[in-house]
Amino acid sequence: MEKRQMKIRKSLFFVLIISLLLPSCGQKAPEELPTPQSQVTTVPDVDGLAQSFLSAWQAKNYKSMYEMLSSSAKKSFSLEDFTAYYEETASNATLQSVDTEVLSTTLNPESAIAKFKVTYNTSLFGSFDREMDMPFSWENDSWLVNWNSGLIMPELGGGSHLSLEVLANDRGAIYDRNGEPIADETTAWSLAIIPNQIEEGKEGQLLNILSELTGKTPESIQASYEDLRLTDWYVAVGEASDTDVQANWDTLVSLGGLQMSKYQTRYYYDGGIAPQAIGYVLSIPTDEVEAYKEKGYQGDEYVGQAGLEKYAEEALAGKPAANLYVVDSNNQVISKLNQADSRLAENITTTLDKNLQIQAQNAIMGFKGAVVVMEVDTGRILAMASSPSLDTNLFDPNNTNSSALLNDLLNDGDQRLLNRVTQGTYPAGSVFKIIDMAAALESDLYTPDTTYYCGSYFEELQGEKFKDWTVDHDLPASGTLTLTQGLIRSCNPWFYHIGLDLFRQKGATYISDMARGFGLGSATGIDQVAEDTGQIVDPSTDGDAVQQGIGQGDMLVTPLQVVRYTAAIANGGTLYRPQLVERITTTAGVDVSTLSPEATGTLPISQETLEAIQTAMRGVVSSRIGTARDALSGLAIPTYGKTGTAQNPMGDSHAWFTGYTDENREDLPDIAVTVIAENAGEGSEIAAPIFRRMIETYFYGEPKKLFDWEVKLNVTKTPTEEFTLTPTEGGEQQSTPAPAG
Repeated sequence: MEKRQMKIRKSLFFVLIISLLLPSCGQKAPEELPTPQSQVTTVPDVDGLAQSFLSAWQAKNYKSMYEMLSSSAKKSFSLEDFTAYYEETASNATLQSVDTEVLSTTLNPESAIAKFKVTYNTSLFGSFDREMDMPFSWENDSWLVNWNSGLIMPELGGGSHLSLEVLANDRGAIYDRNGEPIADETTAWSLAIIPNQIEEGKEGQLLNILSELTGKTPESIQASYEDLRLTDWYVAVGEASDTDVQANWDTLVSLGGLQMSKYQTRYYYDGGIAPQAIGYVLSIPTDEVEAYKEKGYQGDEYVGQAGLEKYAEEALAGKPAANLYVVDSNNQVISKLNQADSRLAENITTTLDKNLQIQAQNAIMGFKGAVVVMEVDTGRILAMASSPSLDTNLFDPNNTNSSALLNDLLNDGDQRLLNRVTQGTYPAGSVFKIIDMAAALESDLYTPDTTYYCGSYFEELQGEKFKDWTVDHDLPASGTLTLTQGLIRSCNPWFYHIGLDLFRQKGATYISDMARGFGLGSATGIDQVAEDTGQIVDPSTDGDAVQQGIGQGDMLVTPLQVVRYTAAIANGGTLYRPQLVERITTTAGVDVSTLSPEATGTLPISQETLEAIQTAMRGVVSSRIGTARDALSGLAIPTYGKTGTAQNPMGDSHAWFTGYTDENREDLPDIAVTVIAENAGEGSEIAAPIFRRMIETYFYGEPKKLFDWEVKLNVTKTPTEEFTLTPTEGGEQQSTPAPAG
């Protein structure tokens, strides 16, 4: 470059001398001399080129980086090798990002050097810095990088590589509120029956001990192989922990027909406690391996894929101890570059009550539906049951029961992984009448004592006729009822009238806005599990308004939303954020974080309206005209509630019940419970008895009354492979198919 500039200077000097000498030689100078022209070549800015190269590194744009290399560098490394070098280094270093800075540049005629600094931000080893020199050579009128492997990191000069050694942690455990295990890393046994090997006279003993180990009834286990008695088929039953198996070892090994297989696993106790809420672990999906490696994973771990397992992945997984080595081409260690101490996995204590949760799962089994139990003064979730369910132990391919059952369960069309408490959306049906009553009283158009004639039909819309529920039950019209009695009796015409009247007098959004104030149509705030917001749609016609009055039309709500506003009615009007995690602790039991109750809003109603609703909900249970009186008679715990039967255009009606207790005990805080059984018919016949079982289990430790469809606890009058059958509206039993085990 300097030679070219010297030639240009010499040319300019020569032109200047000639122009000065011409007049002195006696020649006439031209009137206009041409202006001397010169052409200067602009040398590319080395600082900018270095920054472009480093910016491409930050963006992981290795192709752009490669295009900036000198011809000699490209001869030594193909684009594929160049890219692989950077990706391998990033993976082994658990590199999340790099920060770069050009510090200085030095320019020579045929070469240049850019001094730069790199900060490596890693998942396992924190951040550390290196300073390096980036050499450039002048080729084809441009500066190009004379790349070598030491430009990734000085220690890698000469073709060395990084090698990562990870000393993994055991995954943290998940417990219920009382410290009972829900999920843990342990040894487990898969249990199965070979029917034709069952010894005569020992079948009862075999069934009883398998029932004790798996939590399934002897009847359901027997039904799973009843038609296969003469075969040597593998009939999966369930899993048991090594502790429980060892405690019964002598008995187990003495029983013919039992097949046991031992394996290490993430074990979910009792066949999965709240499986949709707790979630499960799976191996890292192929397309996510690199992303997990950047977080410090090796890529072959099992990670949380749903529920709390996914929500608390960072706490449950912890961080492993790790060493980062520089190795030569023969994988021999040259030096230790860095090391990281482990951060032990942490344990999760949930708000769930194991016994209550299991009873909730058993109670709703055989139906499609959900049961949710919430403390009214805190928002803590004590039970969250969704049915149909599945055993999350089946996700471990080391479990021999997995290949026998998993695919069939996931593809049976029952959406077993769907958490119907938080993601199931349904018409609210008559449980929405609580909100109608609130809207009516807040409108100043009604009082609790306002009366209306509850006939068999509602005929206020010309040419249209809407029936009361009493018609299908061959009951007489309920007659003149106060607004309070209208809710107690769940009179459809009363609430058809309210829906239409408030639409006409207060506007299309009036009842909808009240519903939104009760928390419908928006997220509850629970963030430990996925949830659906449902929808509240403003009516656009008189007909829409009539349907809104009984919780029908286009509205969709979740059981979690319903139990949340039910709890708010019980506690005086406060809406709490639903909570599934009580605390996160170290393995030594030291609290890392604790979650406190969080109020997120209040019901948009006066104290007088609230008390009127409470009175009506008490009457639903205790009044002679109350729709839940028969189902809850004899229950000593003071309860308040509302039945619901939501029409379903795709099939039979959904059965709802929502309610709460008012026992005022310090040791057992009052609870709200919401139940929905899909396509099960009447809320008073199906959902209310399930509500009762939750109350009895919570306050007495166990159910005190059998369902009408049970011959004994958790056993229907006609047992199937599942615990229960789905009763039809007529009271007959209808089998719910289920796979063996």
